[in-house]
Amino acid sequence: MRTDLFDFELPEDRIALRPATPRDSARLLSVPAGDVAFADLSVGDLPQLLQPGDALVFNDTRVIPASLSGVRQRGEYRSNVSLLLIERLAPDRWRTFARPAKRLQTGDRLQFGHGGEMCMLGALEGTVLSRGEGGEVDVAFDLSGPDLDAAIAAVGEMPLPPYIAGKRGVESTDRADYQTIYAARDGAVAAPTAGLHFTPELLAALEQRGVSSHFVTLHVGAGTFLPVKVEDTAEHKMHSEWGEVSAQTVQALNNVRANGGRIVAVGTTSLRLLESAAASGELQPFSDHTDIFITPGYRFRVVDVLMTNFHLPRSTLFMLVSAFAGRERMQAAYAHAIANDYRFYSYGDASLLMRAQHN
Repeated sequence: MRTDLFDFELPEDRIALRPATPRDSARLLSVPAGDVAFADLSVGDLPQLLQPGDALVFNDTRVIPASLSGVRQRGEYRSNVSLLLIERLAPDRWRTFARPAKRLQTGDRLQFGHGGEMCMLGALEGTVLSRGEGGEVDVAFDLSGPDLDAAIAAVGEMPLPPYIAGKRGVESTDRADYQTIYAARDGAVAAPTAGLHFTPELLAALEQRGVSSHFVTLHVGAGTFLPVKVEDTAEHKMHSEWGEVSAQTVQALNNVRANGGRIVAVGTTSLRLLESAAASGELQPFSDHTDIFITPGYRFRVVDVLMTNFHLPRSTLFMLVSAFAGRERMQAAYAHAIANDYRFYSYGDASLLMRAQHN
């Protein structure tokens, strides 16, 4: 399909730079199937929108402080460098996006955490192993395993999306704001942002409503930020991310479906993982990488309802929601959201989408 079919005008001031407080006070646009009118609500209204017996599926990945700023040293020469960790290759090695990548050479030494207020105990050093054509740089750190994890936690910052980081610096509050309250498994370099809206009070209200909660893991990668640069979606190469759906979760969700309940994916990451785990036609345990790219024409096997934030023009995520609820329906929903001052992207408001009947 043509990429420009998923374009729309988004004013710059609609991109939220900070989250709503409290989290569940964010706005929620209800998008029913068919021609039923949209409803302007809040995330706190979610229990009333779901039915007893429905099942929420959350992504419990935990964002690591994967953004590192430091210096490159080559002989006597030093210059600034920044890394975004994107994939762990070994206990002591990471694949990264580097800036400026073109100036790095194999053997360059990288130092993080030596300056400012950081003590030497929090310092982290590594060596450039190789550089890819797409700006990827493989780095071997001097530390390994849990020691490396602790050093990254000490010197790293939360990897805010470029649409936010380009407008303001990372703040101390981002450590908590850019993490779901149920995050459990380290590995993501981007947050599953629909889950940022949930509070303990909201989860309790959902449980009281008779809506069950289940967890899967998809370690969201930096590729989620990459724009679609090709003119035809068939030519876009989707990034790969590791995910896991346990046998226990599969059994629970199959029981929900058997009893007439709906599967409600919290976020596109949960949806993509569930659909990957059902590639054979039935939901099965899954532990592998997935690069599933969902565009209109895809037939959904698992997910009935999707809660998700508002996405950017021409993004793979807007293509996904267009496949789920219908492209014209989503164009109308986004036009409504823009006209009514909804906040977009990672720290923005949310939508609750019902799957189009033909899907």
